[in-house]
Amino acid sequence: MENMVKQPPMAADRNAEDDVIDLLEIFYMLLSHWRAIFLAMLAGAVLLGTYRVFLVKPSYQADAKIYITNTDSMVTFADLQLSAALTDDYAQIIKSRTALNRVIEELELDTTYDRLAGLIQVINPDSTHIIQIVVTCGDLELSRNIANALLNISINQIHQVIGSSEPTVIDYSEAEAVKDVTPGMKKYLVIGALGGALLVCALLVVRMLMDTTLKTEEDVEKYLHLPVLASIPCFSDKE
Repeated sequence: MENMVKQPPMAADRNAEDDVIDLLEIFYMLLSHWRAIFLAMLAGAVLLGTYRVFLVKPSYQADAKIYITNTDSMVTFADLQLSAALTDDYAQIIKSRTALNRVIEELELDTTYDRLAGLIQVINPDSTHIIQIVVTCGDLELSRNIANALLNISINQIHQVIGSSEPTVIDYSEAEAVKDVTPGMKKYLVIGALGGALLVCALLVVRMLMDTTLKTEEDVEKYLHLPVLASIPCFSDKE
C-alpha cells in the first residue's frame, strides 16, 4: 500500500524535467512573433516621441565657480589643508536656508526654499578647492540670475560664518555658457522602443508558460511521455 502511494523515481524525474524552462524554445517563439515585437517597438517610440515634443519642457543649466583658500600674499601648506577640510562646510553654507531665502528676496522669486534647493547642486571636484554652483531650471535667464545671485550671497555668508578671508570668484555665470540640458529626441525614441519590445516579450513569455495545451506530436512525447500511434490530419475547407 505504501508503494502504491509513493511516486516512482522515474516519474518524479520526468516532472522535474517538465518544470525546466527551455530558453531555446522561448527564443524561437519570440522570433516567430517578430512582427508583434516590431509593432510594439514602433508604438513605444511614437508614444514617447509625442510625449517629448508636446509635454517635455526645455531645461537649462547655468554654473558659477568660486575658489576656497586664503587670499593672503603668503599661502602655507597648512592653509591649503584647512581649505580642503572646510570645503564640505562651504557647500552646506551655500545651500543653507538663509542663503537661499536671500536669493528669493533679491530676485523676487515666486517660490519656496525647498523648491529652490531642488534646482541647485553644489559640486566639489575631487582634490580641488573649487566649488561649482549649478542651477537647472526651465528658464535660461533665470538659471543664470540664480547662479550669480547665489554666488555673491554665498561669498558674504561664508565670510560671516567661517570668519576667514572671502572666497575668490573664478567664473560668473554668463548667458553664452548656459547649456540646454533637455533630453534629446533620440533618447526618448530608444527608451520607448525598448520599453515596447520588453512589454510585448514579457506578455508572450507569460502566455507561453501559462499555456498547457498540447498542439503537436512533439508536445505529446515531451509532456506525456507517450508514443504517438496515429494522427488525424486537419484539412481546411476551401471555397
